[in-house]
Amino acid sequence: MAKNSTLICAPLMGESVNQMLIEMCEAKASGADLVEIRLDFIKNLSPRRDLEILIKESPLPTLITFRPTWEGGQYEGDENRRLDALRLAMELGADYIDVELQVAYEFNKSIHGKKPEKLKVIVSSHNYQSTPSLEDIGSLVTKIQATGADIVKIATTALDITDVTRIFQTTVHSQMTHQLKQVPVIGLVMGQRGWISRLLCPKFDGYLTFGTLGAGMVSAPGQPTIKDLLGLYNLRQLGPDTKVFGVIGNPVGHSRAPILFNEAFKSVGFNGVYVHFLVDDITKFLNTYSSPDFPGFRFNLLSKDLNIVYLSILCAQAIVFAKISISTVSWVLCICCTLPHKEDALRRCDEVDPIAKSIGAVNLIIRRPSDGKLIGYNTDYFGAISAIEDGLRGSHNINNETGSPLAGKLFVVIGAGGAGKALAYGAKEKGARVVIANRTYHRARELADKVGGEALSLAELDSFHPEDGMILANTTSVGLQPNVDETPIAKQALSSYSLVFDAVYTPLLTRLLREAEESGAIVVTGLEMFIRQAYEHFERFTDLPAPKELFREIMAGHV
Repeated sequence: MAKNSTLICAPLMGESVNQMLIEMCEAKASGADLVEIRLDFIKNLSPRRDLEILIKESPLPTLITFRPTWEGGQYEGDENRRLDALRLAMELGADYIDVELQVAYEFNKSIHGKKPEKLKVIVSSHNYQSTPSLEDIGSLVTKIQATGADIVKIATTALDITDVTRIFQTTVHSQMTHQLKQVPVIGLVMGQRGWISRLLCPKFDGYLTFGTLGAGMVSAPGQPTIKDLLGLYNLRQLGPDTKVFGVIGNPVGHSRAPILFNEAFKSVGFNGVYVHFLVDDITKFLNTYSSPDFPGFRFNLLSKDLNIVYLSILCAQAIVFAKISISTVSWVLCICCTLPHKEDALRRCDEVDPIAKSIGAVNLIIRRPSDGKLIGYNTDYFGAISAIEDGLRGSHNINNETGSPLAGKLFVVIGAGGAGKALAYGAKEKGARVVIANRTYHRARELADKVGGEALSLAELDSFHPEDGMILANTTSVGLQPNVDETPIAKQALSSYSLVFDAVYTPLLTRLLREAEESGAIVVTGLEMFIRQAYEHFERFTDLPAPKELFREIMAGHV
């Protein structure tokens, strides 16, 4: 697979020349293509002395930036001194210099006829409040080009993940008109909601993305590390026909799905990438990416406050423009989701699989290619129930014994959302007697009535001891990082349970599972459910058989 042309730039923010030189070597070792030397971070800067050392000693091409406070930087001094330093960097052999739009016209005029052939002037505009409309971004590109820029850079701020589409549309459009204008575009969206703009820019013809030397060492909000760009996301191999999958939610960064799927994709040679999507409003998200080109959505939600949605987006290559706007961005969507979206997902489907209809929640939607209709499924119940059955049998592999070890057991489900419904349905189908415990009693009662079970308030769970050998399944987000000290049930109440399952898998051993194990119960982690669901997910994504042993090997290295 050919490498793309998108560059990885490492922003360097050392407070001294020596620190900058150390970071340059680290950037080269990490695999960066160039370094951005932020002069505004250097204390007691002596432009001629320091620039000569930095540019001469750099093992990588250099981008010199001297960002003033009025554009989000650190420099507060004389403006003429700042621009003189950038002109000096040009004379000393810098490969790129970054000039803000506000001063770009006069600056470029001042270097006309003096600029070395190899030097590229990046004219940048930073919006730390929002992402403008597509029309306004188009006007901004035209304005930047008019300054004489060699490269256009636009950095905006995402208030919602849907803002990113306008930057993708801009970079693709600029590439389509590249032969006429000859001005490449760097288009990035700052903040966690703009994360995908930094990861997927090779797919949408972005000239450059920024990758940091380490977590937290950012020059702008939402920058990933070089290690993640090259290792986890395989950025060098991404291109227009790369299929993009992801996990959407709020919060979402804790999900290990990108680790699993990206490693698996690379192992089998599948041209795909799996990323995190921070989504606040799922309806707005789906409406923004809604067109007949969207073949499917895949949902997998966990709990009340978690809004974790596993999203798979397979991006098609064709994008149609009218002036500077895109009529559709062709994505194939497969979304996994948690509360409150599973029930809503079911209502959005044109057709629903009988099992999903019985459960009352959808965690997988596929757009049928033949007619574009949305078909809803639920695979939650299989991943969790099979893991619990195997826990009772003492094996990871389902055997051929007659009947389920859940038959006749009292099965207590904590949570009455989408995942709770799936486990309640699955347990009932296996012959268990089902009890639903939920913070809101009427929700527990509704689900209990549906599956022919009992209902409890969460407050009653600690004193619920009708018999020994019960099964407990937590389907809420209680105990999820960073709230690792929380548990939905008191430790003394766990002595009545023979097995405890927790859908939360970050951390792997939640407080609930640790205390259950100390109380003598068999414990089954949410990672087991996650891996088992991933088999079917992978097969739907790729039309290839799931490499089951590989999945376990991958996750064994990341627990």
